[in-house]
Amino acid sequence: MAKYRLVLLRHGEGAWTKENRFCSWVDQKLSSDGMKEAQNCGKHLKALGFEFDLVFTSVLSRSIQTAWLILEEMGQEWVPIQSSWRLNERHYGALIGLNRAEMALNHGEEQVKIWRRSYDVTPPPISESHPYYEEIYNDRRYKCSDVPQENLPKAESLKDVLDRLLPYWNEKIVPELKSGKMILISAHGNSSRALLKHVEGISDEDIINVTLPTGVPILLELDENLHPLGPHQFLGDQEAIQAAIKKVEDQGKVKSAEK
Repeated sequence: MAKYRLVLLRHGEGAWTKENRFCSWVDQKLSSDGMKEAQNCGKHLKALGFEFDLVFTSVLSRSIQTAWLILEEMGQEWVPIQSSWRLNERHYGALIGLNRAEMALNHGEEQVKIWRRSYDVTPPPISESHPYYEEIYNDRRYKCSDVPQENLPKAESLKDVLDRLLPYWNEKIVPELKSGKMILISAHGNSSRALLKHVEGISDEDIINVTLPTGVPILLELDENLHPLGPHQFLGDQEAIQAAIKKVEDQGKVKSAEK
């Protein structure tokens, strides 16, 4: 029997997810479909009897908005929420704002897959001339983070995401988990993948094939040492979840009409 249980998810579909653009640290709200995904997630978790004591999110609106909608559907709006930039999406550097399918056409699908899914390959860094540089680095949410603003990343590999996430996991989330609290983490595709890699011991090579759909809760059941009792479980209609995973994987491919 599990000593600890944790629910982790990638936020609902964002406006730029729908446009197939690298969103990263640009702050985007949920799309109308993303709001429905979050609400359906909340309905499903309520039907399964989950009762949360604490929620962790990134400082990006789509992560926080997803948590709000889930808690509202569950009738648990009172549950405290803690937010940290350390749960943010991976910083995609100079790729931010670009269309994934167009990138696949220009650079090849394999290169785009490496940029999106590999463990230790970092995309080109964002420069001050980038159209979203000022929007990101002048944002007030990063003026009160736990590192100096000049030390915030300009581009990240998945390894970099795990390196900045682990202190928060070990110092903030794990103690709450070990105190017996039922925790929900509403994060992003890559911060969730990084955490799964750490908890489940997924290899550097195998993590490239781990794809997370938007708005689908993932259950982790852990022993007293926080080791998984089995592989993570996607909660919901498994056929629909597999279709959603394929949809995410296809984002980095050249559209049929362009081939």
